[in-house]
Amino acid sequence: MTTSQTTMDFLLDQLSSLGQVSAKKMFGEYCLYLAGKPVALVCDDQLFLKPTSTGRGFISQVIEGSPYPGAKPHLLVTADLWEDRDWLSQLIQVTANELPQPKPKKKNA
Repeated sequence: MTTSQTTMDFLLDQLSSLGQVSAKKMFGEYCLYLAGKPVALVCDDQLFLKPTSTGRGFISQVIEGSPYPGAKPHLLVTADLWEDRDWLSQLIQVTANELPQPKPKKKNA
């Protein structure tokens, strides 16, 4: 199963107040970025947030899940929580704040 474009359009709209939100399609699924930092995966129309201590504290009922077989556990943000635009934006922001900057890609010779 793959994530629908409708799901991604909805999430990107909900997070539009953050400004630098983007998504990149990979193998029918998506990686969600905030200011260039990968913060979540959207797989099978489900939002899997990178686990951080701040993110765990922000979510009242933490549910863990793997976005794909063999993946490390992520924080599963159920679709009913996506409706609260401000809450979802804050969750993505506090998660991004705790994650390190991505390593620069090496240039090919």
